[in-house]
Amino acid sequence: MTKNITAETLRGVPLPDPAGGSKEARGSALVIAGSVEVPGAAILAGTAALRAGAGKLQMSIAAGTAPHAALAVPEALVVRLPEGEGGHVDHRVAAEVLLPRTERAAAVLIGAGMASGEPTKALTAALLSGPSEAPFVLDAASIDGLRDHADAVRARAGRVVLTPHAGEMARCLGCERDAVEADPLAAARRAVEMLGAVVVMKGAETWIVEPGGEVWHYRGGGAGLATSGSGDVLAGIIVGLLARGTKPAEAAAWGVFLHGEAGRRLGEGCGPIGFLARELPGEVPGLMRDVAEGAI
Repeated sequence: MTKNITAETLRGVPLPDPAGGSKEARGSALVIAGSVEVPGAAILAGTAALRAGAGKLQMSIAAGTAPHAALAVPEALVVRLPEGEGGHVDHRVAAEVLLPRTERAAAVLIGAGMASGEPTKALTAALLSGPSEAPFVLDAASIDGLRDHADAVRARAGRVVLTPHAGEMARCLGCERDAVEADPLAAARRAVEMLGAVVVMKGAETWIVEPGGEVWHYRGGGAGLATSGSGDVLAGIIVGLLARGTKPAEAAAWGVFLHGEAGRRLGEGCGPIGFLARELPGEVPGLMRDVAEGAI
């Protein structure tokens, strides 16, 4: 049975109640993202995590861009990661720095805006294989090499959420992009079978498949969400919801809805295309309120 993601559906799986809670109670999100060429990805994802209700935020980013990220998101603790060649972080040193932080985080995001290639794959594998019990969100470059590290993902017993678009899914599965676009739900199911993770198959329509085979479907959002940085925001919303204690599949469903409805609201205000990814997070708190109160 497929669950259509609507406000009514989500009222049946309410988010953890933050009333009266401290920032520690709402959890710390660790966002490992960005690169020398795309530092904004960490800013977008980190801001989205806070807008989704995470109590605290740590952003880990290449050292050369870390001061700029710290100024852009003054609410965050920013961890400088040593740089290697081509905008990559030095994955060996970065893993030593980040492994203890993953143990203290309530939820971890890896990959948004990071440089594609072996260093990102190696860092992702090292962190997935670490001792942290936190749920992980894997986005963009961190998804590419998962076929080689499927056991590390499966060992997390469903506490991993993948957020690929069609190209990333094709690289993960080792198939052609056209095959993914022809049947995105089948591609998501293949990835779930291989990895045992929650898979968010992004596209004009979004499919979410859980390790047990349950399927969620979202039709909304609009064409304006197909813009640079939009996926970073989605990944950030999901990690923020996970930090609050939301279950992985429910965090994925809520995240997809909040992201899509933020795009819809912006489209109504300024036009269906041309709004910016940085504008999406600001819509999220009001949407969470409106869902909870039955206003939408």
